[in-house]
Amino acid sequence: MPTQAFIYDVLRSPRGRADGTDDLYEVKPIDLLSQCLRAFQRRSGREDLPAGIDDLIIGCNTPAGDQGYNIARAALLNAGWAQARGGLQINRFNTSGLEAINLAAARITAGYGKVMIAGGLECMSRVPTYLNSGPMMNDPSTVINSHYIPQGVAADLVASTHRISRADLDAYALASHAKAIAAAQAGHFAASLETITDANGLVILAEDRIPRQDLTTEFLGELPPRFAEMGLAGFNEMALHRFPLVDHIAHLHTTGNTSKAADGCALCLLGDLESGRNLGLEPRAKIRAVALSAVDATLLSGGVNACDLALEQAGLQRQDIDLWEFNESFAAPTIRFQQQLGIPDDRFNVLGGAIALGEPLGAVGGMMLCHLLDELERRDLTLGSLTIDAGAGLAVSTVVERIA
Repeated sequence: MPTQAFIYDVLRSPRGRADGTDDLYEVKPIDLLSQCLRAFQRRSGREDLPAGIDDLIIGCNTPAGDQGYNIARAALLNAGWAQARGGLQINRFNTSGLEAINLAAARITAGYGKVMIAGGLECMSRVPTYLNSGPMMNDPSTVINSHYIPQGVAADLVASTHRISRADLDAYALASHAKAIAAAQAGHFAASLETITDANGLVILAEDRIPRQDLTTEFLGELPPRFAEMGLAGFNEMALHRFPLVDHIAHLHTTGNTSKAADGCALCLLGDLESGRNLGLEPRAKIRAVALSAVDATLLSGGVNACDLALEQAGLQRQDIDLWEFNESFAAPTIRFQQQLGIPDDRFNVLGGAIALGEPLGAVGGMMLCHLLDELERRDLTLGSLTIDAGAGLAVSTVVERIA
C-alpha cells in the first residue's frame, strides 16, 4: 500500500497591511518564518521536533532581497533548528505556498521523506513584487511570443467575456469582507493563528488588519479602474488579437474588488503515519490528490481544470466536496469559478478570502489550507478542495480529507 501524506498541524501569522502601514514591516521575513517554525515546536510539546524534520520547503513569489538566497535554510539556522535537514525555496507565483505543501506531500508519498514542514512566506511591504523581475516582465519578445498579459488585465478579460458587471464584482468584495469580519469576531481563525512578537516578547500583530467593517457599496462604486492604464499600454490589443470574438475589454476591477498586498507566513507540518506518531502527533487530515493545470497564458481561468483533475485523481465528484476554497486575487475569476462549479455561498470561501484578508502571495495557499482544515473540523465535515489561479495560465488544486 502506498505511503500517505498526513497533515499534523497548520498555522499562520496574521496578515499585515503592505500599504505603508507598519503592521509587520518591522519584522524581517527570516524572523517571521523563524517564529512560525518555533510555534510548531511549542504546539507539539516536542523540544526535539527539529531533529525529526527531513526538509523545510518554502514558497515565495518574489525570492529576492530580505526573502531570497534560500530563506528556508537560513530560517532553520536562525530559529536554532540546525538539526533539521534540508531547506528549499521554490517559486510558482502565488501558488508557491500550496505547491510547497504539495511537493512535501509527494515526497512523503514516494517514501523520500518522513516528516516535513512546508508552506509559504511573503513580506510585500519589504520586498516589492517583481523585484526579481524576469523575461515575462521585461523582455518584449518573450511577452509577445508567450501571449502573456498581466493578471489584472486578464481578470478584466474574464469579466468582459462572461458579462460579469462592476456591480457583481463590488457585491462579491463586500460579501468577502463581511464573511472575514464575522469569522474573526466568532473566533474561527483562532486555532491556526499565531501572534507575532518582537525580540522582547511584546506583541507586534495578533489579528488580521485588512478586513474593513465600514466598507459600503457606495464607496466601492466610486473607486476608479485599477488596470485601465495597463490595458492601454498594449495589453488590451494583445488580448483582443488572441481572442477576436471578444469585442472589447471593460476595465472593471478596482482596488476594492481585488486582493490587497499583504505580509504573512503560513506553514503545514506533514508526515507519514508511523513517523508522526513516533513524535507523539495525531493526524488531522491527509492529502487526497493534487493537480496542476494550464490554459492560454492570456487567460486567468485554469482553476476549474485543475480542480477537476484533482477530483478525478482522488476518485471524487464535485458534489462530494463539503467546503471549497478559491483564491480571491480578483473578483471576476472567483465568481466565474463558483458559477462553473455550481457551488453555493455557504460552502464557498466561508471565512472570506484575499479580497478582504489580503494576499501575501507566496503564503496565501498555506493560509487557505488553515481556513479549510479549521472549518472542516469546526463543522464536522470531511472533504475540502482548494484552488489557486496563477499568472501565465497556471492553476493548482489540492483535495484534503479530514480525519475525524
